[in-house]
Amino acid sequence: MRTGGPDGGPTRSNTPASEISVTVIDLPQARRLAFSVVLGQVTVTVMAGLLAWAISGRLAAFSALLGGGIGTAASLILALVGFSRGAVDAERALRAFYGGEALKLVVVVGLFVAAFKLTKVAPLAMFAAFAATFFVYWIALAAALWPGGRARGQKIADPASAPTADATHTVRD
Repeated sequence: MRTGGPDGGPTRSNTPASEISVTVIDLPQARRLAFSVVLGQVTVTVMAGLLAWAISGRLAAFSALLGGGIGTAASLILALVGFSRGAVDAERALRAFYGGEALKLVVVVGLFVAAFKLTKVAPLAMFAAFAATFFVYWIALAAALWPGGRARGQKIADPASAPTADATHTVRD
């Protein structure tokens, strides 16, 4: 399988630089957004537990709290590891984020295995609440990146105004 351009090198985009815009979010703002996602997931988890209790009783409520708790705990791990203060350059920030994602996956799998082995659960309620925690990501992402809803402190970079098309950004705390 061949990748790259005809000469084997990297391919270049035919999109003019004036049509490309890059959104840069400062690291403290991204960290704040990550922790606000976790807080939103806690809220969604509690609401899912109350709804499950009203519809199906204690076992469903417990299962919903467990499923939402798994999603929330995994997001907290990602926020703590992926947005660590030790990430002083772009490469370290990317490594921290990948490490946080890997640890998040391990936590999710481990907690689901433990939940099924150690407790009696209503799987539908548990997975529904776990899935509901993902909506918080999508809502937070839409709110942060929507053109009319840019958060304070967010910088917009236009590559056309930069001296070169190859711009780099160093993540600083």
